[in-house]
Amino acid sequence: MQELQEFIETGMKFHGHKCPAMPLGVRAGLAAMKVLGVNRSQDKELFLRSETGKGHAAGCFLDGLMTATGCTYGKSNIEKLYYNKMAFTLVDTKTGHSVRVSLKPDFFQMSLNSPFVQQRKAGVAPQDISPAIADPLVKKVLSIPEDVFLSIEPIQTEKVTQKSGIFAVKPCEKCGELVFVNKLRMRVDGKLTCLPCSGYSD
Repeated sequence: MQELQEFIETGMKFHGHKCPAMPLGVRAGLAAMKVLGVNRSQDKELFLRSETGKGHAAGCFLDGLMTATGCTYGKSNIEKLYYNKMAFTLVDTKTGHSVRVSLKPDFFQMSLNSPFVQQRKAGVAPQDISPAIADPLVKKVLSIPEDVFLSIEPIQTEKVTQKSGIFAVKPCEKCGELVFVNKLRMRVDGKLTCLPCSGYSD
């Protein structure tokens, strides 16, 4: 319980406001790690495929997943699939073992009917929602059994391709800024340039 509380406190600081979805992400991430028998990712030991999207409330859930698992955009060991689902797959890159975890539909639907979400629908910013509303919901998330709100699928095995980091850089021949070489592009005039100066989208 102490470890969970530490993750929640870290997640709250990282996330910026108190809400029930971020702790849900923390608990879901920890549950996936427990199933795989792994520790929090220090580098690229884990990879996370999040099925969340944008323009809806799942971003809070994803911040909780990143807090718990150590899978971050900075380490490039996370991918967002934009399925607009409260689900994810966590992969142990050493063994290829993976597990998919999702919120149970009935729990998810009940959460969308909570007073916190009703306030959000009414346009209230999350940081402005009364602690009298937010605190009991967060407390509930921290205390309910995993099997009440999580669907955890059987462990699967998948092929994992490890990619080496790129450290070589060259200057863009138009703007002069240094660019990691895998994103340099040759323009029709023969100049080796960064993407913004190249006119290409990728």
